[in-house]
Amino acid sequence: MLWKLLVEYLRPQRRLLLAVVVFQLAQSIASLYLPTLNADIIDEGVAKGDTDYILRLGGVMLLVTLLQIACTIAAVYFGAKAAMGMGRDLRGSVFGRVAEFSEQEVTRFGAPSLITRSTNDVQQVQQLVLMSATMMVAAPMLCIGGIIMAIRQDAQLSWLIAASVPVLLMGIALILSRMVPLFRLMQTRIDTVNRVLREQLSGIRVVRAFVREDLETARFRKANEDVTDTALRAGRLMALAFPVVMLVVNVSSVAVIWFGAFRIEDGSMQVGTLIAFLSYLMQILLSVMMATFMAIMIPRAAVSADRIGQVLGTESSVRPPEHPVSFAGRTGRGELEMRNVGFAYPGAEAPVLSGISFTARAGQTTAIIGSTGSGKTTLVNLMPRLFDATAGSVRIDGVDVRELRPDLLWGHIGLVPQRPYLFSGTVRSNLLYGKPDATEDELWRALGIAQAEDFVREMEGGLDAAISQGGTNVSGGQRQRIAIARALVKRPELYIFDDSFSSLDTATDARLRQALKQHTAGATLVIIAQRVSSIIDAEQILVLDDGRIVGRGTHRELLETSPTYQEIVNSQLAAEEAA
Repeated sequence: MLWKLLVEYLRPQRRLLLAVVVFQLAQSIASLYLPTLNADIIDEGVAKGDTDYILRLGGVMLLVTLLQIACTIAAVYFGAKAAMGMGRDLRGSVFGRVAEFSEQEVTRFGAPSLITRSTNDVQQVQQLVLMSATMMVAAPMLCIGGIIMAIRQDAQLSWLIAASVPVLLMGIALILSRMVPLFRLMQTRIDTVNRVLREQLSGIRVVRAFVREDLETARFRKANEDVTDTALRAGRLMALAFPVVMLVVNVSSVAVIWFGAFRIEDGSMQVGTLIAFLSYLMQILLSVMMATFMAIMIPRAAVSADRIGQVLGTESSVRPPEHPVSFAGRTGRGELEMRNVGFAYPGAEAPVLSGISFTARAGQTTAIIGSTGSGKTTLVNLMPRLFDATAGSVRIDGVDVRELRPDLLWGHIGLVPQRPYLFSGTVRSNLLYGKPDATEDELWRALGIAQAEDFVREMEGGLDAAISQGGTNVSGGQRQRIAIARALVKRPELYIFDDSFSSLDTATDARLRQALKQHTAGATLVIIAQRVSSIIDAEQILVLDDGRIVGRGTHRELLETSPTYQEIVNSQLAAEEAA
């Protein structure tokens, strides 16, 4: 998977990589040329006392060194641009794929894991590319070129290279083989830290309400210590790699000087040649050490690439149609129809919904009520196609939602979820999610209908008042009313309110429903509710129980015909209110 990702996402950066290769080749050639010049200065210039020769070759060495520096800087610059570009494209692809996921895929991966995969995992692959871009040519070039040049200097000492390089490679390979499972475990434990931290931040009020700070602190400490322990174990192995490299390098250097001294003594080798051979040996072992840096990063990057590949390779269970249908030529106004709809979660023993059939007509309010666990929220998720029905069909204006492009479908629906979510920004920016080109008058009108105008005007800045992430700086009722206004600004053909009035007091609820009748006249209105008072005036009420419709009619009709509805009413309303 790592190789596949690199090939695919580095293709747009091929010009930058070509520049990296050219500059690294020039830098490597300059590095291989310098020891030979140094040997010539010692053997020819110093030995013979030829100052002009020393100055001339010294000037050449200075120019070569400057060229080497310039090429190194250029290679690192273009390599960094290629790595950053690759990371940008990869993050964009992961984000785009996650944005296509249905609720089913998001739940399966988990939000904390998806965040880790799109940030930390992408960063690991990006760092490998950066390291590779600065060493992928230099390391093999210095190793191969160094061996050739060292043999040219003195073939009889080349056995030292043949002995030291394999020893170094075997030591590093042994260390890396023990690091791979630790890197895999580390990414999983980073997921756990993200999950625990996310739960604690989202549920901070619950934690404090139940005085469970100590328990949550212990949970985070355990997750944190697990990551620390794994990182320390991997770090110890990583730290061991460098002493192994330096041990081999220093032992090899001592061996070259030891055996080279005997050859100089018997006149078969010159001092400059020994120094050059030692320099080439250092370059060879240095290139192996550079490769070690890359080799240390490859296992963790490979683990991260596998995790990224799992996201990119997962197709959404809600797929766009191959031949989408449009609403062109249809006169419908958001009429919703369900035909014998059923839904079962993957691996579930029994379906959540069975045999659901009804029609929500334009200009009318269709309400759905039922006890907790009756399948109301699942039914809501099928309407905008957050899930696909496993049986039957969901239709809007006579068109199966599976035959519509997702953006076209969602453009016809205004959904207010059970747990309204506001984005960080301002009241204005949140309302404009529904209609980016809405005027200020439209925004205030929507706020007025949602019974939110008064408190928004009192906020500092009005429409430009700050909203924190999730809307945590406003009350639950205020958050719910802003979310309702966001849907009203859009003015869709189909409104879906998923228990959206539960945080409102009875008086505010009544005023809001009265205002909604005028604003949504001609549109289809679907309300999922827990409170009977919120749906008492609906033209059609559906009673859900255990995933099936067990009652259908108006409030008065259901009081006479549906025992389940009667039970709900009796549990909420006094007898005189229900009459």
